[in-house]
Formats: sequence, C-alpha cells, structure tokens
Amino acid sequence: MTTKATLVGVTLDCADPKALAGFYAAITGLETQYADENYAYIGDGTQAIGFQRVDDRKPATWPGPDKQFHLDFRVPDVEQAVRDCIDLGATQPEFQPGDGAWVVLADPEGHLFCVCPPRT
Repeated sequence: MTTKATLVGVTLDCADPKALAGFYAAITGLETQYADENYAYIGDGTQAIGFQRVDDRKPATWPGPDKQFHLDFRVPDVEQAVRDCIDLGATQPEFQPGDGAWVVLADPEGHLFCVCPPRT
C-alpha cells in the first residue's frame, strides 16, 4: 500500500452519545468537542473518540465470542483508576484475563476497556 493512513479516532455505537462522551471525557481528560442527541465526540485536536446513537444496541457478553474490540488506557495507578472509573459508572466483570497487571472494565453501556499500568 502506498498511502499511509493516520488514525484520527474511533467511534462507539451507543444508546446515549452525550452521556457516554461525558464518561470518557472524565476518565481521559479529553474535552467534549461536539454533542447532540445522535452523535458526540471528545478529543484534543489530534485524537478523538466518537459516540453515535444506535437504538437497540446490545453489548457483547464477556467473556464471549461476540467481542469485536476494546480500548486500552495507560494510567499511573491501576487500582486508583479502577476506583475512579467505577465511581463514574463503570463495572468490573468477574472474568479478568492475564496476570492482574491490567484490569478489564465495562463502561456504563457495556463497552469493554482496560486500564493498564505505566510501561516499565
């Protein structure tokens, strides 16, 4: 391929774009750039996460074969990040793969994401 593509963002299907944008803005520090009833996005001018309304969206089961992807976030303190995310409405699934260095969480609409420690 001769064309180099630059990833500028990812968009998540959801029932409430404004609310989910608020959740991810709170955990990432990214600012809400746009929000209406059908679409919202947060970003910093170089990266963005979008949220688009999809009525009747059902989250994938975890663990399960339906999962398509998840987001990973590097944090300075995993235990504190887990507490903060849960305070904002995330849940922690019982099943946790790996050696415990990172934690799998689900956002308020059931999208999975991981909080990961700093690189050593």
